[in-house]
Formats: sequence, C-alpha cells, structure tokens
Amino acid sequence: MEDESKKDVLTENVAKPTRKKIMMRLPKYEDDYALREAMKALRTNIEFMGEDKRVLAITSCVRDEGKSFISMNLAMALADAGKSVLFIDADMRKSVVVGRYNIKGQSEGLSNYLAARVNIEAVLVSTNMNKLDMIVAGQVPPNPSELLGTRRFQKMMSILRAHYNYVIVDCPPIGEVIDAAVVARACDGAILVTASGHDSSRFLRDAREQMEKSGSKVLGVVLNKVPRDRRGGYGKYYGKYGRYYGRYYGRYYGAYGSYDNSDGETKKTKKKKE
Repeated sequence: MEDESKKDVLTENVAKPTRKKIMMRLPKYEDDYALREAMKALRTNIEFMGEDKRVLAITSCVRDEGKSFISMNLAMALADAGKSVLFIDADMRKSVVVGRYNIKGQSEGLSNYLAARVNIEAVLVSTNMNKLDMIVAGQVPPNPSELLGTRRFQKMMSILRAHYNYVIVDCPPIGEVIDAAVVARACDGAILVTASGHDSSRFLRDAREQMEKSGSKVLGVVLNKVPRDRRGGYGKYYGKYGRYYGRYYGRYYGAYGSYDNSDGETKKTKKKKE
C-alpha cells in the first residue's frame, strides 16, 4: 500500500460526498430521555469552550468507567444539534464500540489505516445517524502506541479537523496505558471520565498530570455512574458498562489500577470490591 501521507489524495478522499454507510443500533438503556438531557448539557458546556476546542480526546483513569459510552453519546448529541461529527475509536487494544452498537460489515479501521494497509476511504464511513461519521478501531495491532505516534496519524487528524465541526476520539484509560496522552497531542483538549466513587482524588490528579505532561490540556471531568435517588438521576443508565472491558488491560499491561507516572515508577491503586 502506497503511503498516503506523502500525497494530496488524503484530503481528496476525506472530502468525498459519498462513502460506505454502516448501520448502528442503540442499546435499550441508552435510548432514554434523561440520558439525552444529560448529554445535551455536556454538549452545551463543550460548545461554550469556544471554536478552538473541536477535536477532543476522551479517556478515563481505569477501565469500567464508561468513557466509550460518554464518547459515543456526546458525538450523537453534537450531531443531533446539526454539527458534522466524526467519531474515532482509538481504543485499538480493546474496543467495545462495534459490539455494543451492533456494527456489522466494517472490519477495517484505524489500525489498518495507520499501518498503511488501506487508504482513508476504506475506513471513513457514514452511519444511519444524520451528520455522524465514524472510524472504527480495526484489527488489534501489536503496537498501538507506536501507530498513534506516527506522522501518518498526525496528518490524518489535521485533515479531518478541517472537514468536521467536531472530532471525538475515544481513547484507552490513561491510568493503564499511554495511548490517550499520545492521541491528545493531536487534539484541542481532553476530557476525563470518572465513575462515581471509583477513583480517588489523588488518582484523578495523577491522570490529569499525565495528560498535561504530553502537552494536552484537560478541559474537564465527566462524573459517570451516579447513583439514582428518589428524585431522579442518571446513574441507572450506566450500570451495565463494566462487563465490556473484562480483564483485557490487566492481562496485557500489568495489574488492575497500575500506571506509569512517566518517571519510571509504577504506582498502584487498590481494586475496589464490586
């Protein structure tokens, strides 16, 4: 495959008015009025950040906090407001997006493009949701961080930002692998997702510092999985998220809750009983 980053066809292919269309189906617990209202509030906060905050990396401290859930629903909320939106699944280690939204017929994705196996037109697809395009994660590569750190990724992001009002990038947990910090270098800012009662304030500060060391500005924190009380709330809609990640990160990147503080030391947080 010819290196597309060396020629102008990347811009031409991204700008094509017609492309492959895939079908998405929302899980029942995501089709809810209260959830949509919460996402509208998040969308409004992001819109008020200004026109220079349009390419956003979404991550969390550890797994099971709902960052893919928040990423996708934020992308849909922005699209509902008439914005052209691209959702990029950069969690190439353990994506949940294809399975959760019942996406079929699209196996090639970000990893295939970054490995120069396909052109951008093979991975950039439209969806059955108006104004929402997508790049799925693709096949699991042996070197996700290295692929995300390439010039090919940087140029792709610079081209895509010129063609969409917003680009939402779903990243792996920053507290477990470094990918989110690598992705955030090509973004306007990052948003941390944390589950209610899941992370200590110290762990959140460390995650923020890890992102900022990469040169990325953390724009804010989304509190997820908030318990529902008698007056209402949003907590019940996020309860099923935890089953998707399984034990993947712990198997391949050390014990649950371990992370590299970029000073050569590894810290651990105690796993909470569920």
